[in-house]
Amino acid sequence: MFGDSRQGVHLTEAQRRLLAALGAGASLKSHRYLDGTKACQLHPLDQPAASEPVAAADVAALERLGLLRSNMKFPAATYLLTAKGEAVRAALEGAPASSKVLIARG
Repeated sequence: MFGDSRQGVHLTEAQRRLLAALGAGASLKSHRYLDGTKACQLHPLDQPAASEPVAAADVAALERLGLLRSNMKFPAATYLLTAKGEAVRAALEGAPASSKVLIARG
């Protein structure tokens, strides 16, 4: 596991890549189907049609840590970084938090 002990957060490499992608402008969506299945997809900012699957367990772990928040829409929920998620992302990248990253508030 990888993480930033200053933030008290331990993340897998896949979770770190997910935070970095969201910080770079990608969007994360969870598509729920009528049969109950759920598929998480990461949509890069520069090629939204070139989505890649994301493990639902990674998304759930980041939510539990308070780093992501969902808008809980059906059939496709969108996940945003929280302020804590943006702070952790910035710390992992060794950069200041960005005011240009879309984050969940409230």
